[in-house]
Amino acid sequence: MLAVVEITWWHWVGFISCVLVFLALDLGVFHRKSHAVRFGEALIWTVIWCALAMLFALGIRHFRTEKESLEFVTGYLIELSLSMDNVFVIALIFGYFRIPAERQHRVLFWGILGALLMRGIMIGAGVVLITWLHWLLWVFGAFLVFSGIKMLLVDTEMDPEQTRVVRLARKIYPVAPNLDGDKFLTVWNGKSALTPLSLVLLLVETTDLVFAIDSIPAIFAVTTKPFIVFTSNVFAILGLRSLYFVLAGAISYFRYLKAGLSIVLVSIGVKMLLDPHDREPPLWFQVDIPISVSLLVIAAIILISIALSVFAAWRERKQKSRQTQEQRKKA
Repeated sequence: MLAVVEITWWHWVGFISCVLVFLALDLGVFHRKSHAVRFGEALIWTVIWCALAMLFALGIRHFRTEKESLEFVTGYLIELSLSMDNVFVIALIFGYFRIPAERQHRVLFWGILGALLMRGIMIGAGVVLITWLHWLLWVFGAFLVFSGIKMLLVDTEMDPEQTRVVRLARKIYPVAPNLDGDKFLTVWNGKSALTPLSLVLLLVETTDLVFAIDSIPAIFAVTTKPFIVFTSNVFAILGLRSLYFVLAGAISYFRYLKAGLSIVLVSIGVKMLLDPHDREPPLWFQVDIPISVSLLVIAAIILISIALSVFAAWRERKQKSRQTQEQRKKA
């Protein structure tokens, strides 16, 4: 049996360097020219990013332990599934500002860079706080239960123009009324001004920050190992762009996904409350919930919510087709 490889700063540097190379290839080679990302292309890239994540999980299993590999996969699934709700909000933002399909990928690319930086800082701060104040895991658990229930019961609508970040941006800097290609800055009325693309980028970054407040505490229910938390987050974020172009055109097929995600948040919160990571001595109510069980539960909830959504959409479409045929017969 191979000895467990210790994670050093070289592994961090190597991983981050690989991510930067992938991003440079993405923007400088594969998407050098702005174009509308079609469903087929997005699906291929989604499969590629997912395959890379699973290869990374196999690497963790080979060089570290099977438990850490399962923690990575579970964390990746949590972050990716919670990102689906983020996808629908991004679609709303693009639609509100009427951003053409060929401009959307570039916004998401720069949004990903900002998200990686923000999440890296939040993960580092979270690990330090949990190491110092272990009881914060219960606070995170209660917060996730609250967030899940709120997501299920409260239907929040977003008006992009009335968000604080947009109003603040308009006060600080002039905003041109029209796009100027892929540019975030332009000249309007003889002065430098933001383009609507800049407002969209600010909203995308703000949206990711809001969703990270839920998703990052959620992964601490699985592990508090910084390298596993960070890498699973990064792979989920890298796959978010292609996932957006896969799901954006089929939002109506995922009507029950939000309910599924709320149940996922509640279940993760309950796990965090019952199983606060190897606390010594264990408390009387502490329950050891295996990572494999958590992975299966989360995957089952997501798959069932998607299946119910697709079935409901199919039944609704079938009923409309039947009504149309009946109307034609009567005519």
